Amino acid sequence: MNVQTAGEPRANTDENKALVRRFVDEVFVAGRMEAVEGLVAPDFVPHSWPGTGPGPAELNRAMSRVFAGLSDVSMTIEDMIAEGDRVAVRLTAHAVHTGEFMGMPASGKSYTIPEIHIFRVADGKIAEHWGQADLLGMMRQLGGLPGQG
Repeated sequence: MNVQTAGEPRANTDENKALVRRFVDEVFVAGRMEAVEGLVAPDFVPHSWPGTGPGPAELNRAMSRVFAGLSDVSMTIEDMIAEGDRVAVRLTAHAVHTGEFMGMPASGKSYTIPEIHIFRVADGKIAEHWGQADLLGMMRQLGGLPGQG
């Protein structure tokens, strides 16, 4: 049973989940920057990437920086929950540090960390994103903390 407030458009949560799964697969995992234009709204707002402004072009620049430093990226979606225009994803991310990333030179080491992402969907496109990742765990695994080798 869905409860809907008068005047609110009814979101199709299955379609929203499929859109987010496609975004995770094509953008976060495969690094297909050409997919961004079709998946995100022109006024897309990233709430979690410092220094990244709104819009698809800014998202492409941010993702290009990530893929310049990481390879063999994989993400396993553990949970995906949708309600209204929001989709929440809990996943396990894995990558190999093969280039400069977050100010660190390539280490050749890999990491596996949990992440949580929340997306807002509007008019069939991703309009906003919030994300949290275990960056301390990632840095620990890559040897990027003082006193680690």
